[in-house]
Amino acid sequence: MCNLYNMRKNVDEVARLFRADPDPRGNAGEMVYPGYPGLVVAGGRVRQMTWGFPLTLKGKNGQPLKPKPVNNCRTDKLDSFMWRYSFQERRCLIPVSAFCEAEGEKGAKTRTWFSLPDQELFAVAGIWRDTDEWGPAYSMVMTEACEHVQGVHDRMPAILPPSDWDDWLNGAPDAAGLLCRPYEMVMTVERTEEPWVRR
Repeated sequence: MCNLYNMRKNVDEVARLFRADPDPRGNAGEMVYPGYPGLVVAGGRVRQMTWGFPLTLKGKNGQPLKPKPVNNCRTDKLDSFMWRYSFQERRCLIPVSAFCEAEGEKGAKTRTWFSLPDQELFAVAGIWRDTDEWGPAYSMVMTEACEHVQGVHDRMPAILPPSDWDDWLNGAPDAAGLLCRPYEMVMTVERTEEPWVRR
């Protein structure tokens, strides 16, 4: 599952592409990791939110631990309790320049980046909600991998073409769910020697 992506555009550039109002607050960086801030398009605005819904954990003695960010939700789990109401009521678009997957042997994994040719920014399906722990938080919707990703991982982010943006944001849940499918067009695959280090 995707645990790292980058987004190389500023708030105003994202707002122009998605025809949304820019919300300049925040400090989302170019490299986005689970539990860190990223930009999303929701309710006609470009907003900063934390990537990942907080999952409350308890220690061996029942003491509360730091929440874990659950940054991906599978399409076949969108009707489960954790995701259901966000999917039905609070869908968003996640602007992405490229997403990354770990590839290679355990202990020696490297970063492999996936992007779209001739597109500096594309949209991934997302859902969001307000949280007590981090304020607004979002999660990335994952679907089955397309042919370009299959050799690295069996799932990938649900990439939405511009023609599907409004239907994802405003359509009925049943119709919106059908938009989350493997990407059918050409993708750029960049294999690197950069070590995969999860934060």
